[in-house]
Amino acid sequence: MKSIALTGIGKMGTIQAPDPLILDETDVIVKVTHVGVCGSDMHLYEEGHIGDNWVDYPFVVGHEGAGIVEQVGTGVRNVKPGDRIVIEPAQSCGKCDQCQAGRPHTCRNMVFLGSPGQAVGILSEKIVIPGHCCFLLPDNLSNERACLAEPLSISIWAVDLAGIKPDSNIAILGSGPIGMCVLLYARQRGVKNIYVTDKIDQRLEKSEKAGANWTGNPDKVDIVDIISKEEPLGLDCIFDCCGKQEAMDQAVELLKPGGKIMIVGIPEFDNWLFPTDKTRRKEMCIQNVRRQNDRLQKALDLIADGKVDTDQLVTHRFSFPRTNEAFDLVNDYRDGVMKALIEF
Repeated sequence: MKSIALTGIGKMGTIQAPDPLILDETDVIVKVTHVGVCGSDMHLYEEGHIGDNWVDYPFVVGHEGAGIVEQVGTGVRNVKPGDRIVIEPAQSCGKCDQCQAGRPHTCRNMVFLGSPGQAVGILSEKIVIPGHCCFLLPDNLSNERACLAEPLSISIWAVDLAGIKPDSNIAILGSGPIGMCVLLYARQRGVKNIYVTDKIDQRLEKSEKAGANWTGNPDKVDIVDIISKEEPLGLDCIFDCCGKQEAMDQAVELLKPGGKIMIVGIPEFDNWLFPTDKTRRKEMCIQNVRRQNDRLQKALDLIADGKVDTDQLVTHRFSFPRTNEAFDLVNDYRDGVMKALIEF
């Protein structure tokens, strides 16, 4: 079969790989139909690593996807050949202290698709995954739309973990796919007062249409000054969805005492900088968000039921052989790109 792999910094190429085989009774072979290009893929594409996970070339990335079940092991009961499914990229062990405590997303033995040193990604014609990582799609949900369930699930977890309420005043710093999903789910939860920032004006336009009360480009306006005048007591919760130090600096200024900063974005650097005086005096809570925790089915249900409209996120579509073009587009933030999809 054909796979598309990273072959160097900013480089991709088609490689021939063996067809996947059923090796365990819980294995499922999936024919991939759609793959979403994720921001975390860009770290691997542009930098060759995320944190201490370094790419050993060639390496197949990709973890947001949907497909059709082709073959199942003898122990699989939840899906059968011909079923359409969305892929859960996180394979937790179910046995460690974290899994037993209801935290499979921080599993001690986590294997994540497209993560160096753990498992190859899904930019292949076929993949093999455990049966419990296959989530069945209802008839009214297309494979393309199902691709957005994985990023939406991360945003659902972030909002749920934050504990915000309909009367909360919040800001979302960075309106890429994850930031937009935070906005969409927060609105679905009834949150009405939402400020959104981004450096790409097309993304701000989408945020306005999706229900943001105010949007601003930090390269063009002083967002701290403007939002502070609107919210002199500060904001209840701020979601960093871009992983930039300047956004964190803004969050510290804008947050009210006792407020919470949710770090959802993945930074390109190793250490955040926080002013000790302001964070101490405000008694800030700084909460990291690690992927998602049992929110994928909820994301699928919200999309299928029309309660969260993720269709507006998809701005570009590419055929499988044009995957490199898709990665270049997303990496360079060209043409107002929000979410690019690979279609097989």
